[in-house]
Amino acid sequence: MRPDKSNKKYAVIYCRVSSKSQLKGDGLNSQEHRCRTFAEQQGYEVEAVFPDSRSGQGDFMTRPGMVALLSYLDAQKHKDYVVIFDDLKRFSRDTEFHLKLRRILRLRNATVECLNFRFEDTPEGEFFETIVAAQAKLDAQQNARQSRQKSEARLNRGFWVFKAPVGYKYVPAKEGGKVLVRDEPVASILTSAMKAYASGHFRAVTEVIRHLESIPQFPKDTPSHGIRSQTMIRILRNPLYAGIVEAPTWGIGPVEGQHPPLISKQIHARILERMNERGFAIARKDTNADFPLRGAVACASCGKPLTGGWANGKRKKYPYYWCSNRKCSQSSKTIPRAKIESQFVDLLDNLTPSETAVRILHDMLQQLCEAYARGSEAQRVEFLAQAKELEKETDALLQRVVRASSPTLVEAYEERIEELQKEKMVLEEKASQSTILQLPFERVFEHSLDFLFSLKNCWNSGGLELRRLVLRLTFSDHLKYRRGEDFEHPEPSIIFKIMKHVQAVKSGDAAQFMSACGMVPPERLELSLPNGNRILNPARLPIPPQRRTIE
Repeated sequence: MRPDKSNKKYAVIYCRVSSKSQLKGDGLNSQEHRCRTFAEQQGYEVEAVFPDSRSGQGDFMTRPGMVALLSYLDAQKHKDYVVIFDDLKRFSRDTEFHLKLRRILRLRNATVECLNFRFEDTPEGEFFETIVAAQAKLDAQQNARQSRQKSEARLNRGFWVFKAPVGYKYVPAKEGGKVLVRDEPVASILTSAMKAYASGHFRAVTEVIRHLESIPQFPKDTPSHGIRSQTMIRILRNPLYAGIVEAPTWGIGPVEGQHPPLISKQIHARILERMNERGFAIARKDTNADFPLRGAVACASCGKPLTGGWANGKRKKYPYYWCSNRKCSQSSKTIPRAKIESQFVDLLDNLTPSETAVRILHDMLQQLCEAYARGSEAQRVEFLAQAKELEKETDALLQRVVRASSPTLVEAYEERIEELQKEKMVLEEKASQSTILQLPFERVFEHSLDFLFSLKNCWNSGGLELRRLVLRLTFSDHLKYRRGEDFEHPEPSIIFKIMKHVQAVKSGDAAQFMSACGMVPPERLELSLPNGNRILNPARLPIPPQRRTIE
């Protein structure tokens, strides 16, 4: 005889693990196997299985598997189902939503059965079920608290506990847990890009993005294989790359990290400064070798950067620059590319210094290097003294926090304490790096001095990147061009301002440099060296901790 199907019961199985990382294990398969065995013993026909990889705390409607299960029941209103799950904790770990889910299933004529718990529709049974659900919630809260306390302890010791940022990865530590290490080659690529932005090689975040997008090994985060602006801003602002661990929302930090930094704290501080500065010659998606001056030259009438493009002639196309500002009197009036770029080359030619001026600059830099070597120990002592003063100021603020009763005042004190701790870290790092220059002087400045003689050649023979570099290193702001005339009052960078005054010196005596450079006070000079150190005028010691530098 065929079995009577009129009394046959149908079942659906619900399985859950707490996170996507647990999907790598066999938890879901084990739960399903146990539930199928139970259904077979009870004579139920299993129609569907609904897995989840979300926490059981909070609203069950945030769990895709549970939402799908309820939708399935709604679509099969002509059947009464049994919902089977492995353990009561898989059902819910929140008392309020446990009871709510039970009511919702009851409205759908669905009964629930658990392998480790027996549901009873009696007052005593409902009371015991509520106690068990409350116990599950208590266990979840205690586990969360314990996990939070462990994470806070590791953060206070300088270990990062959240998702590894770009350029890092986690590896098991000998003493237990996991630690961050460099993730090559991404770490080296990111280090190079961040240093280039700090030094001014990249003038805007957009340029950093374009550079990293061109490197296949660097991870992308958009469907078009690009990098979002907010992603790059978070990377540049993240103190973790400078070896600083902090979690402001948890009230932790900043503390010295136990992971290898990708950049120094000085470079990170400079990046934060540069992100608040005005950009120049920003890279665009459509920037190409055909119009290297686009974005770097502005209209003299309105100050807006000139754009460039090709105009169609009868037989061929012709390149032009023009002002695209509709409110400008020169709007859409074209400038032949050959004319403006020829005048720009003449401008570079006029900036090229004489051999005498370069020789004086060579001697001056050499003297500064020697002075730096002699004053490095004094500089280190000064940095440590300034760090000590910051420590005293921090202690005084901590005393005020203890006595303060106003929450607003306490918050202001805490913000200032955090700033002082970061400044102290930077000073201590400067003190540790205040060493004598390791590389020979000629090797350090050979290419820099050669560049002064070859501006025109670099422009004429170089590609787009080299031409953009010439623009950045030669001029400190947008060039202004008046259509039908020439460039107006070009503002050269600091090094060419110096050379302009040195040009007046007809003798090779380096001692005359100071009098020839009256417009550039020697105390303002500070030049970056390849190893990250700086050449300082010894007369400026001690150096204020927040002094702005000229690079």
